[in-house]
Formats: sequence, C-alpha cells, structure tokens
Amino acid sequence: MPHHRNTTHVNHLAHEKSPYLRQHAANPVDWYPWGDATFERAQAEDKPLFLSIGYSTCHWCHVMAEESFEDPTVAALMNETFISVKVDREERPDIDAVYMEACRMMTGTGGWPLTVIMTPEKKPFYAATYIPKESRAGLTGLMDLIPRIAVFWREQRETVIAAAERMTELLNVRTQEESTCEPAIEEFLTGAFRHLTYVYDHDHGGFGTAPKFPVPHHLIFLLRYAHRTGNKDALAMVEKTLLSMRAGGIYDHIGFGFHRYSTDAAWRLPHFEKMLSDQALLAFVYAEAFHSTGNIAYGQTADEVCRYVLRDMSSPEGTFYTAEDADSDGVEGKYYLWHADEIETVLEKDEARLIRDVFTIRDEGNLHMENAGDRGNANILFLRDSLDDAARRRHMTPDAFYERLDAARRLLSREREKRTRPHRDTKILTDWNGLMIAALAAVGRILFVDDYVKAAARCADFLWHAHRTPEETLLHRSVDGRAGIPAYLDDYAFFIWGLIELYAATYDPLYLERAQTLLGVVRRHFEDPERSSFFFTADDGETLITRRTEMADMAIPSGQAVVLWNAARLGLLTGDQALTDTVFGFARHHAGELEHNPAAYTGTMIACDLAYGPSRVVVVVGHDGAADTCDMISAVRDGYHPRTLLIFREANRDSPLLSLAPYTRDMTLHHGRATAYVCTENMCLTPTTDTGKLATLIG
Repeated sequence: MPHHRNTTHVNHLAHEKSPYLRQHAANPVDWYPWGDATFERAQAEDKPLFLSIGYSTCHWCHVMAEESFEDPTVAALMNETFISVKVDREERPDIDAVYMEACRMMTGTGGWPLTVIMTPEKKPFYAATYIPKESRAGLTGLMDLIPRIAVFWREQRETVIAAAERMTELLNVRTQEESTCEPAIEEFLTGAFRHLTYVYDHDHGGFGTAPKFPVPHHLIFLLRYAHRTGNKDALAMVEKTLLSMRAGGIYDHIGFGFHRYSTDAAWRLPHFEKMLSDQALLAFVYAEAFHSTGNIAYGQTADEVCRYVLRDMSSPEGTFYTAEDADSDGVEGKYYLWHADEIETVLEKDEARLIRDVFTIRDEGNLHMENAGDRGNANILFLRDSLDDAARRRHMTPDAFYERLDAARRLLSREREKRTRPHRDTKILTDWNGLMIAALAAVGRILFVDDYVKAAARCADFLWHAHRTPEETLLHRSVDGRAGIPAYLDDYAFFIWGLIELYAATYDPLYLERAQTLLGVVRRHFEDPERSSFFFTADDGETLITRRTEMADMAIPSGQAVVLWNAARLGLLTGDQALTDTVFGFARHHAGELEHNPAAYTGTMIACDLAYGPSRVVVVVGHDGAADTCDMISAVRDGYHPRTLLIFREANRDSPLLSLAPYTRDMTLHHGRATAYVCTENMCLTPTTDTGKLATLIG
C-alpha cells in the first residue's frame, strides 16, 4: 500500500468508497473520480484527461504511485496539463474493459496500472501501462511524456482529435456474421484440447511460459473433455498442473491459498498477491479433480483453500473480501519469505530439519532464479516433490507424514502472524463472491463438509438481500456495508453459478428459483439478439464510448461463457428448452471465432459440452431425509458425471419444485419407495427404485 508523503492535503477522492481510490486521496496529483462533473470540468478548462486505472493490491500500481503520483514535481505537471481521473478496475470493470481494449489496440499489450490519455468526450488517443517517472531503457517517462502531450494538445489538436475518433470507431466495430450451418461441436471441443496441448508445459504443467497463470477454466474443460472422450492425455495435463501448483511456491504452504501467478515456469516464485477469484476457481477445480480421480491430495488442497478464505477473507456478514496485497512493509513477499535461522528458532531440531528438507530451504536462500530480485538469503517454501512422494522417502504413511508437517506448519503460522500483514482490500464484489459461493458449495458437496455449504448459503442470502435494488436488479459492490454501482454481466453470471451449485448441494428449490429470476434479468437487460450474445453492461447503465461484449476468457472465464453454462444447466433442470437454445444460438453465430481460437473459449466449451450432450437429468422423487432417498441421491452424486444433473422432488403435490420444473409433476413414488427418473435426449427411461440399476443407467 502506498505511503503518502503529504497527509494533510486531500484531493477529490477523499470521500470515495473504493479502498484503491482512497489510497490516492492524499496524492499531490489533483485526482478526480470518474463522473459527469469531471468531464464537464475538462470541457470547461479545455484539457485532456489522464485516466489511471488500477486496484488496491496491484504491486506495479503502488510502484508508479510512489515514483510519480506522490512526487510534487510530476503532480505539478499533471495538474497543469490534465484533468486526472482515478478508476478502480475492480469497482468499474466496464470502464477498464473499454480502455484496456484501446491499450491493446494501440500497443499490442495490456495490464495494470493502465494509463490512458483521452479527450473530454472520453475518446482515447494515447495508452500505456506502467510509465516510469524518468525515461529509461526505452520507456518514455512522465517527465518527458507530459510536456509532449501538452504540445500536441495545444498545437496539433486536429491530429489528436482525428486519432481519438479513429480509435473510438475501431472500438465500436462489430464483426462475425451468423453461420448458416450447424456448428461442429465435437470439432470445437477437440480443437480446444489440441490448442491447449500446443501451449502445455510438459515439464511443469500449466500453459505457456513465465509468467504463468493457473487458468482454472482450462482445467475444468479438460476434466470434462477427458470424461467425454476417455482421453488420458487430457486428464494427465490436469493432474500434472494441479500437483505442480500445489507443490510450488505459488501455493502458500503455511497459511494456505494460492498467490496470483508464478514469475517462473516451475511455479516456484510467485507474485505474492492473493485474489478471491483465484481461490474460488482453484478450490472448485481441485474439488472436481478429486471427484474425478479420487486422489486425496486434490481434495485436501480444495479444503485448505476454503479454510484460508473462511479464516482470512471473511467479513462479519459472511461475505468475502476481494484480495490481499503482495507487499508488506514496502517489500513484495516479505510476509511469506523465511530465513533458515527463523525456521530453526521456531521449531525443534528434528522438525526444523524436516521442514528445511521438505520445503527446500537453504542457508543461502533459494530465490536464486530469474526475476527473484534482491531478497538476500530468503526462502520461499516449495516442495521438491509431492507430499506422497516425500512421505514414501521417509517410510511414513501419508496421513502420519501430513500430521507431522501440519504440527510444524501451525507453529510457523503463529510466528508469521507476528509480522506486518499485507494490506487487505475489504470491498465486497458480487461477482467474486458468486464464485466463492460456487466453490464452497461444490467443495462442501464433494467433500461432505456441511460447514462450507452453510457458509456459501450465508453469503448468498446476504447478497440476495443487500446487493439487490428495489427493482430487483443487482448491485456490483459494497464497502462498509453500503452497496452501490449497477451490476455487470459477471455479477449476474457468477452469482447464478453459485446459486446453482447451492441447489446441487442442498436441493432447496429457493436457490433454483433465485437463479432463474436473475437469469431472467440478464435476458431482459443484457441480451444482444443481433449476435446471440450478452453485453457486459445493462441497457440502462452508464453510456461509455462503446458497449462491449466480452467474448473470450481471460484469467477467469468470461461472464458470457458462464451465462451460457448457467442457461444450459437451468434449461435442463427446469425443462425450459429456450434456455438451452441460448447456447445453440451463440455457437451458431460465433462458430468462426470458436473454430479459429477455441482455447480462448474454454469456458464456452464447457457450456457447449453440456448443452450439446449427450446429457441427462436424474429426477429423484422421495421423502426428504429418508434412507432410500439418500441412497438414490448418493448413487448419482458419488460418481463424477459432469453432464448429469440431479434434481430432487419431494413426494407430495405441494412441492415448490413443481412451478420451477413442471415436467416433474407426474413423477411419483413407485411402491412407496424413492424412485429415480433418468431423462436424456428429450425422453425419460423407465423409472427405477433400484440404486444399482440407477448407477448402471448413468454410467
């Protein structure tokens, strides 16, 4: 978190809700928040706008702030030349998406901090990411850039305006006509698998080279592809990646949870920031991998991530905070690094020797690798091999070995808590909380941890009541108990995902009803019928220079993809074919994009895998809590069947499920026993009361 030199002066950000904006309230730069009054001021003063977009746990945002935005000389130049605007990209992802795309078009790259210079009409003509104060190593510094921009604005205004108009036109280009033939879904799925094999790291798992991100939706897709096709290579890619990440320094072996990404290919040296979205998606995929393979290491990792979030990222209301910073005491990773003598001081001799050996701790430090920086003789904890292999080398059972490690871990954790903890961003985002609801519900269901399901339900209930408007639309975020900002597509998509997972964990029709209600809002206010897709912003939201449709996945799956997956699941569960048709329409319209770069759409491929099938719905009719009902449900839930959805209907005519899934009305008990109806390809098979037969029917 930046340390402000001037604590008496405050700018126009002082009363903002965003922790990130408040971090800059004491800067000598005369920052303004995004809003009509700001743009009117730029018009009145005939100044371009300097737009700076970041977030509160962004390391390079802090660096640029300390170098430049806290510097009176730079601030004086900025205040003379621009109206300067600060935006929290987590609070306003709609603004970030538009200007990040402009940056990519202008420079070929993107990232945060994002710097955009634009006209008072919000039209961009210059973009960059991090800019140093002084020019160096081929980078133009702010001290040189700002005077040049001032001259261009003053003396070559027509050229500047023409460039801004052209960029705005490019941002509004809409391409891709609807395909006239039915898309070849099997080819798309296979194409995505092949593309991922091209970029797969066979040595360390994961995709691409350093810096390396986990990309959990790739792994979720590969699990489903392996199940669909029996392809062992797809499953091997998932397992190698999950085991390597769990062993690497990207995983916090003391306090649990995953750091943002790895700066090296072997997952050893992370960028130390922790984000809620990563915890949610990785807990989800580790739980699914455990469900698919039975490997206890995956279930254990999912459990540990949930424990970390509930311990360190939970609000008193039961929602979840956004992120933890990489830095403490002004040093990235300081909270997480260890010196060998610290280990020996905290632990008994034999335990210290064990921890040093298992986690590759050296007297001279183990950060001697590219991008490690100057961190003295510090160590990051990472495993030389898997925990199971480490146990075998010591002739111990995995359980006994883990118990011994965990005792040492708890001692180290208590010692680490004495350090200055990284800054925590305590705003509550609807979209990322939706992801965490989905993860907790799924992990709780798969691992039989009821407390996780209860935590997911508590968070969902809070969002439903506190993050909704009187018009029954969602709000994007809350800070200090006050919700605001109209929700984006991701908010609806990820919250609906969480509600569907809660239904799968509890079979409470309330969650199915709420998911259906929110999907109705999405279809009314976000749908783009011309392209069979969904806009990122609602039709009654703020007007920016373009209304974007975010198609491809990034570090997390796109809201577009998750809406399609939600529609496919709700369509199958409720019998509403129109919802499933949403996926078919998207695939037809965007077949060219899916065929050209399928690995950029693995989130969409998950939806297509389900919608195009073969998929099935199993309706279990029985008495809630009865032994035969539980046996029937277990027969479906205990196996990994990603294209099989389970719906439970109480054996009475007053079941609230009847209004949600009317096709279940005539499904009744047979011979007074819990009965399963397996429906697939628009037909239902002969009902059965035999759990063995049910297991055979679902494969």
